[in-house]
Amino acid sequence: MKQHYDIVVIGGGMVGASLACALLPASEQLDLNIAVIEAFPMPEKSALEYQPSYDSRATALAYGSRSIYEVMGIWPTLKTHLAPIKHIHVSDKGHFGVTRLHAEQERVPALGYVVENQWLGRVLLDRLQQDDANRIDFICPAEVTDVQYGSDQMGVTLEKEGETLQLTTELVVMADGGRSSLREGMGMNYSETTYEQHAVIANVSLDRSHNDIAYERFTDTGPMALLPLEEQNGEHRCGLVWTVPNDQVDEVMALDEAEFIARLHERFGHRAGNFVKVGERHTYPLKLVLAQEQVRQGLVVLGNAAHALHPIAGQGYNLALRGVVALADHLIQARKAGGNLGDLNVLQDFYEQQRQDQQRTIGLSDQTMKLFSNNNILLAAGRNLGLQLLDICPPARTVFARGAMGLDMPAPDLK
Repeated sequence: MKQHYDIVVIGGGMVGASLACALLPASEQLDLNIAVIEAFPMPEKSALEYQPSYDSRATALAYGSRSIYEVMGIWPTLKTHLAPIKHIHVSDKGHFGVTRLHAEQERVPALGYVVENQWLGRVLLDRLQQDDANRIDFICPAEVTDVQYGSDQMGVTLEKEGETLQLTTELVVMADGGRSSLREGMGMNYSETTYEQHAVIANVSLDRSHNDIAYERFTDTGPMALLPLEEQNGEHRCGLVWTVPNDQVDEVMALDEAEFIARLHERFGHRAGNFVKVGERHTYPLKLVLAQEQVRQGLVVLGNAAHALHPIAGQGYNLALRGVVALADHLIQARKAGGNLGDLNVLQDFYEQQRQDQQRTIGLSDQTMKLFSNNNILLAAGRNLGLQLLDICPPARTVFARGAMGLDMPAPDLK
């Protein structure tokens, strides 16, 4: 561990580790030294083998996120354990509207991918452990307790193995998640809108192949998503995200497996086949959270610490990943120009670019959620007519698909 770093990343989860991986190729050429501080221990190299679990949580990656991980050099490893989304089926329960997207028609190998978080985390950490130039130090287990401002550098106080340590850095990146105590302790305001809903998360098995189809099903109590997962021990697994009103979540969580499957079929139907097994269930409240201040001199907030979305359309992590590579690009250009990485002008330029992406993505997620949760007869007719027109109009469908795949944003350079 060094006393001074060019960049200190607080949080070694998928966002923080992705930023370190994005900066790694340019770090030696630009003489960048980076610290990643994580509260949990770093696994040994021997522990980085794939150890599948039926109940592993998963993340939907847009096709554009594949391009990002290709630039980072981890895609060849990552793709060995994931499920492609080759078809997307969108429907509205009790109404006629339906839209179908197909990768072949959009001339891409897949519209997106579903990767288990455990595997993505292991691939990112394995990439960082291949840092032969020792440009990245993974400091863990350790907890950052304070961040101090200076005229041209930041101070970071951390606790590691009962010892208090001090670091200095040009830039602090806070990627410590949606429950960031540091964000609150530093007085960084954020807005919060509750949807009065919970997400019920579980992996389920079907009696047939999912055929690489992802389903988005809107119902009168909230949207449902069924995502294809990699088969395991001959089981056809899918990841379920079921939006449930707050006053129903305890009842749904208390159902036994047969009752849960019956309720699930009543809400979702049998279009994917018959559900035959349900794994461990988890639930969390749904709300829209947006940090009102995401950059300061020497400080950037990334990922869930900056924004948390409704899981509809699965855009939350993809938005965070686009923020990761945009920040990496800005930092690389700033270092090439000989500037301070924590310069407020550099960080403001980054934020203005991301603010537009955030407004568009969050607005689409929020408005879609509200539109399809409204039982007004005229609104229901209008939205279903829109789904049907989208299904039969190839140009409009392609525009929609490219936006969902993240292909309407410039590809990262990271050079």
